[in-house]
Amino acid sequence: MVANKAKATKRKASIVEKTAPPTASKQELEPSNEGEQSDEQSDYESDKEDLLGNIENDGGDSSDSDGERYTSDDDDEVLSFESLDEDEDDDDEGGAKLEEIEGNDGAAGDDAEDPEADDDEEEEADSADDVNSDSSPEEDEGDDSSDEDLIDEEDDVEEQKEKTKNGKKVANNGKSAKPEEPDEGEESDEEDNTLQDNFDDLKLGRIEDVLGTEEKKTRGLSVFPELPKKKGSKVRDEYDAGDTSDEEDIRNTVGNIPMHWYDEYKHIGYDWDARKITKSKKGDAIDDFLQRMEDPNFWRTVTDPQTGQKVVLSDDDVALIKRIMAGRNPDAEYNDYEPFVEWFTSEVEKMPIRSIPDSKRSFLPSLAEKKQIGKYVHALKMGWLKTRAEKRRLEALKRAPKFYMLWTTDHDKEEMRRIHDHVVAPKRPLPGHAESYNPPPEYLFDEKEKAEWKKHAAEPWKRKRQFVPQKYNSLREVPGYSRFVQERFLRCLDLYLCPRSRRARLTIGPEYLVPKLPSPRDLQPFPTLQNLVYTGHTSMVRCISVEPKGEYIVTGSDDMSVKIWEISTARCIRTIPTGDIVRSVAWCPNSKISLVAVASGKRVLLVNPKVGDYVLVKKTDDLLSEAPRSDTIDNERIRTAVQWGEVKEEEHKLGVRIVITHFREVRQVTWHGRGDYFATVMPDAAYRSVMIHQLSKRRSQLPFSKSKGLVQCVLFHPIKPCLFVATQRHVRVYDLVKQMMLKKLYPGCKWISSMAIHPKGDNLLVGTYEKRLLWFDLDLSTKPYQQLRIHNSAIRSVAFHLRYPLFASAGDDRSVVVSHGMVYNDLLQNPLIVPLRRLKNHGIVNDFSVFDCVFHPTQPWVFSSGADNTVRLYT
Repeated sequence: MVANKAKATKRKASIVEKTAPPTASKQELEPSNEGEQSDEQSDYESDKEDLLGNIENDGGDSSDSDGERYTSDDDDEVLSFESLDEDEDDDDEGGAKLEEIEGNDGAAGDDAEDPEADDDEEEEADSADDVNSDSSPEEDEGDDSSDEDLIDEEDDVEEQKEKTKNGKKVANNGKSAKPEEPDEGEESDEEDNTLQDNFDDLKLGRIEDVLGTEEKKTRGLSVFPELPKKKGSKVRDEYDAGDTSDEEDIRNTVGNIPMHWYDEYKHIGYDWDARKITKSKKGDAIDDFLQRMEDPNFWRTVTDPQTGQKVVLSDDDVALIKRIMAGRNPDAEYNDYEPFVEWFTSEVEKMPIRSIPDSKRSFLPSLAEKKQIGKYVHALKMGWLKTRAEKRRLEALKRAPKFYMLWTTDHDKEEMRRIHDHVVAPKRPLPGHAESYNPPPEYLFDEKEKAEWKKHAAEPWKRKRQFVPQKYNSLREVPGYSRFVQERFLRCLDLYLCPRSRRARLTIGPEYLVPKLPSPRDLQPFPTLQNLVYTGHTSMVRCISVEPKGEYIVTGSDDMSVKIWEISTARCIRTIPTGDIVRSVAWCPNSKISLVAVASGKRVLLVNPKVGDYVLVKKTDDLLSEAPRSDTIDNERIRTAVQWGEVKEEEHKLGVRIVITHFREVRQVTWHGRGDYFATVMPDAAYRSVMIHQLSKRRSQLPFSKSKGLVQCVLFHPIKPCLFVATQRHVRVYDLVKQMMLKKLYPGCKWISSMAIHPKGDNLLVGTYEKRLLWFDLDLSTKPYQQLRIHNSAIRSVAFHLRYPLFASAGDDRSVVVSHGMVYNDLLQNPLIVPLRRLKNHGIVNDFSVFDCVFHPTQPWVFSSGADNTVRLYT
């Protein structure tokens, strides 16, 4: 240990011996060059900073060029026994020796340099001292005896240091007194560059004398590069412009304060000499416009917020801003596409220190902490505990002026915090112009609108507005509102009875709700355009029916007549007067009989249309000429309800063969598929509202003994002996053989208007006055399989095509909607329903439009009859 200390002492002594001679030579050379020094000395100062640590480590460390860690045995032993106090002492000594060199150099050149360079030099010197004090922890240390040997040299170094500092203080004082002193060094540069280069070489030579020619390294980490020697070109000082990151915004001394404090003053702060910095004059908009037009640099001029002065950005500044705004690296020389070098492995290796598993207690939170946090959370939710931001917001609201909005909500989050999961009551819409006491003239009703408003007294929901706008000259003339109490009561009732429960909504996207339907182009053929119009009736045409072969149609109208038309030519062949409004017609589906059933008033007429095959017409007449004899006597209820009567001579000539008189008005007549049975509907006849008649025996029967409701229409099953009876709200299916009810269908509507059954008999189509079209799958459920809202008004009629997968619906919105309805034999596959085309050609008369629609038996054509006295064919 003693031997190592002795070695350290000898090394330190050798450092002092090496350092002393260059110092002397520097003192001798400086007076002669004092007048020729330039600001390049400040460049040299920055190079000197980089070398300070090297000078300190000159004596003790030596290393090879590879930059490996220093491995001397002696030094390792010394380092292992170093103490903190000795470290600090030696650091001070090393710094003193360096300052001895710097002080002499700086004392000679202070007068020749400009103030800014002096300022920079002082900062560099301070930073160099900091580096010296910290950068040599591994210098060799000596005993107290070695320290005593070096006392004299250290005293000399201390004196040199003080002189250097005093000289720099004087230079700084000179700088504050003379801020705009011209730089003599620049003039000498212009005169003679060669002298300056020689002087640089002398300086570098002196540094080399101090350092030696060997490469040095600090703590074995990196090798200092050789000093750059540039001849013929001036080294640029990066601090020469005075704009560095260390002295940012030093012109204004007010510090980091809000600058709007100076809005009311003519100055914006103070400079270093406590003088006010006056604001630059601000021109008006005209001056600003003229400057924008005349100044080419207007677009790159910005205002300094610290001094209020306008600064013109250079091209480099603009390029830097563009790079930052583009999200690129501010450095223009930075290469974004440099190949990535993976210095460290990306594989995370798990190497536990110990293999004992941690106890579960370390993973479980404390119960006491959990309770405390739960209390805090509950207090925050209930509003008892306020966050600082919330407190500041509430205090600001208290201080702010209070305004009470007329239409504001009274159920915001703060007031409704105590009500858990509050559901907001629906707000009434705000009043519009029509509710004003002085509305614009376009909102006032004319005579036509007033008549229409009064016409809907029984159906107020159809009115355009629920009130008649009125005009008054002033607000004083407005009388009291007559319906105020009633409306307030209804409003309170709505709020009281409103279901206020919150339901969880399923996150279903709109693409899942819209079914993936095939294109209508792939589902052809179907009727697309109007082909023929059958005109001749003088009143609305309520019903139509097509001959089974598809050559003729029969129509019934409110003009108390039945017309028979040829389909292909739209020519009326025969007109048969009935003496009452015709509400239903039905052509017999049996192709061996030429017969039409007509419901007119209280009578059902069986008419031979006398069209088509002459043999068929004659055969029908022969069949109906004589009534068959029957031994059975009808029930009293049947005899009072219906009577089979003889035909008058006039009607017989027109083609009427049988007259069946009912005791109530007949609304509908429909045939069984075989053509022997037909049913009639009398809605006002209670339990006798449905009657089934047999043509071959000329008998009638009452299928029901009790009334099940107001019957709207009936329908025979196309294959099975079943009867469908539709009341206002339900559809019942009866087995006529077993005389029992098979099924009851629940459409979920208030009023059924019509129904049609699929030719296969497994699906039922129901139209309602509530604009809904319901598709029932009879094998699937008693509830509708599909609900279609394809009409804007009441649906009057529905129909299936016998051969094509088509169905149609007609309503009071002038439209006949043709849809595709494919029914599959596979019971596991649901029917495919696709609306195809809306045919809108009928007019509206007294709110009625299309009454009936029927498909052609063989072609994809559809017929429609309307309130505009016409029948139209769509192909």
